[in-house]
Amino acid sequence: MTAHIRIGHIGLSFHEASALEVGRVLIEQGHTVSYASAAHEAAFERLGRGEVDLLASAWLPSSHEKYLDPLLDQVEKVSVLYEPYCIWGVPDYVPVADVESIEDLLREPASSRMERLIQGINPGAGISRFSAEMIGAYGLGNAGYAFRSGSEADCFDRYEAAVAEERWLVIPLWHPHFLHNRYSIRALQDPKGFLGGQDQATLIVRKDARERIGARAMEALARLYIGNSKLSALEDALRKQVPA
Repeated sequence: MTAHIRIGHIGLSFHEASALEVGRVLIEQGHTVSYASAAHEAAFERLGRGEVDLLASAWLPSSHEKYLDPLLDQVEKVSVLYEPYCIWGVPDYVPVADVESIEDLLREPASSRMERLIQGINPGAGISRFSAEMIGAYGLGNAGYAFRSGSEADCFDRYEAAVAEERWLVIPLWHPHFLHNRYSIRALQDPKGFLGGQDQATLIVRKDARERIGARAMEALARLYIGNSKLSALEDALRKQVPA
């Protein structure tokens, strides 16, 4: 039995890379596939409305559980594709002896050298929600630090431009990510525990799509594992295929 399977994903390139791996498995099982992306909360809403059959993927429990909870009677968890976690990172040329913890951002030499803007991605992302809370919780706002949400380009291009000039900055990021395939980015310690720990990137299927997908393809999806390092490399390769 073959069918057309609709794969949803959050509109970020590493989610696209994982969705393409899910699609590869389904194509190998004889299905045709299409892909649909949306912002974080909207991607789950599309799953709930039945506009996609699968979502690759939900980060559970820290980042996306609140989006998935209203849909639990409609969906099933298929497999864990990788183990993501959020960080505040600094380039590896920032000495660990000077900046090891988020609290060190308030002390010299970081208080003199570190850029005050902490540029993130869209506000629906878990890392954006965590980061906005951290500014107040760590007293960073009083020292002039500010978190700002924005586009992928706002965040990632700014980081690469800063690294080219060896400027000190903090990037709100996560594993897996293509920047980890290009640079050594050191995670700062988060003693207050705002960054949520390690999640499980879980492939989600609508219950009413299982029969169309078929038992054999469902078994293949249940065996699918990508891992953080491989997905970082897959995302990097994907982005290099897209004209700037």
